[in-house]
Amino acid sequence: MAVITHIGLAVDNLDKAIDWYENTLGFKLIAGPYSFSQEKEDSENMTNDLLGKQIKKMRNAHLTGDNQVGVELFEFQDPKTSMKQRQIHEAGFFHICLVVDNVEEKAKEISRTGGTIRSDIWNTWPGKPYHLVYCEDPFGNIIELYSHSTELMYGNKET
Repeated sequence: MAVITHIGLAVDNLDKAIDWYENTLGFKLIAGPYSFSQEKEDSENMTNDLLGKQIKKMRNAHLTGDNQVGVELFEFQDPKTSMKQRQIHEAGFFHICLVVDNVEEKAKEISRTGGTIRSDIWNTWPGKPYHLVYCEDPFGNIIELYSHSTELMYGNKET
């Protein structure tokens, strides 16, 4: 069995993103910020092996949620992080999902602190208090909010 340990997100301002993820979503900074400069590294280094030789300069930090699943934030400085939004229907990761105490209130807080609410709040199972909404952080990343775990929201549901 595999478990998710963290999700990496590109942002255009690491310091602002750390502040936003801590103060708006309740994540805790556990490591970093770290800086990487290709000119100060050996020609063979972990960052360029993982991310590619085109990465000349970047910063990153690790944050964790209450369930020990983390968010790793990356600010690419050379080349610079672009805020180009890809289309949802294109292949690849397109959102992260967080369980929050109150979907409506957290969505409003996201909106008040520079993010956006992308959808209505939806009930996924009539007669059950299971709700979700799509939002976006101030850096262009889609964040889905759930009222309950995936198992409760969809497990044992008749199709």
